Amino acid sequence: MSPVVVPPVGARIRQARTARGISLRGLAREIGVSASLISQIETGKSQPSVSTLYAITTALAIPVESLFDAESDPARSPAAATVGAPPDTVLRALASFAADPGRRIGPLVGGAEREVLELDSGVVWERLGHVPGMEVDFLLVTYRPGGSSSSTGGLMRHPGTEYGYLTSGELVLTLGFEEYAIRPGDAVSFESTTPHRYRNDGDEPAVGVWFVFSMP
Repeated sequence: MSPVVVPPVGARIRQARTARGISLRGLAREIGVSASLISQIETGKSQPSVSTLYAITTALAIPVESLFDAESDPARSPAAATVGAPPDTVLRALASFAADPGRRIGPLVGGAEREVLELDSGVVWERLGHVPGMEVDFLLVTYRPGGSSSSTGGLMRHPGTEYGYLTSGELVLTLGFEEYAIRPGDAVSFESTTPHRYRNDGDEPAVGVWFVFSMP
């Protein structure tokens, strides 16, 4: 893939926050983190985890895609949510991964053509396709040993419904007050508004196909 210039994610979060008249401390209280962390994210000194970015975009009622789209104003975007990522090289991948929701990916995507996104909590997403106008994430997901969808151990929630099928390794899904061991051949489906977290307690990568549908 050609390199993509990525707008500063933290600055766009700050733009959406100030447009809504929400103070830095107010946003921090809303999502249950320190004001210092929000400040570090907005100034580019730190990158949000998956769960933190879900929480920020949900609190500000913006889609994550808007944070990486140079053409859009995140303060004017409708509500949605998805992922967070670490350094600039990863953000370049995320820009092509999510910045243009109208871009067609497919109908055939070869293994060497997948857009890859590395998250800061030991998770790798590979995008398998996208049809413009559909609020769907179609992903090959890998949880490395010790990987988790939340770097702090907390549960997350976001709009939508998700379906997953594990092909190798093992995962533990915390869904509300229940825990489920997911093994190869197992499938899961649930409303993403239910607090949840995935983690890999094993010594091998856990790999599966995930399909997340978000209502606009």
